[in-house]
Amino acid sequence: MKTASTEEEPRWLTAEERRTWLAYVHATTLLEDHLDRQLQRDAGMPHLYYHLLVVLSEAPQRRLRMTELAMQTKITRSRLSHAVARLEKNGWVRREDCPSDKRGQFTVLTDGGQEMLGQSAPGHVGAVRQALFNRLTDEQVKALGEIMGIVAEGLQPSEAGADLPWLR
Repeated sequence: MKTASTEEEPRWLTAEERRTWLAYVHATTLLEDHLDRQLQRDAGMPHLYYHLLVVLSEAPQRRLRMTELAMQTKITRSRLSHAVARLEKNGWVRREDCPSDKRGQFTVLTDGGQEMLGQSAPGHVGAVRQALFNRLTDEQVKALGEIMGIVAEGLQPSEAGADLPWLR
């Protein structure tokens, strides 16, 4: 067992790493707030709800099992259940029991949800473009995509028992 005197000193961030980290935190916090406010103003929903509708719209028959939807959106099952309940109240999704698994449920994007998504997508894409892509060169967009892919891959272990949001 290590004691305080034998523990290794933490490997602190270099000045450049710290600058990059703080810029990342600052930018992502502002970007998420910007997108959330735009969607609340224009569509009456937070960014998370919009993302759920997008994922469902791209799924076969506009439906996914709740566990798959949680995995694709990287959120806890509890948070997903709450969000789906709110989307159901608006008539944008419905739940269906899974015929092969009595405990499983599907979330299905309704025609009303597809319509809402179609109405809100142009404003959302415009906000994303204005806030992010219009400020970057093509090379920077490519580099950002590669970097975020590497970071995401490293944070999503594949071993059994991994502590991932959709497993909580």
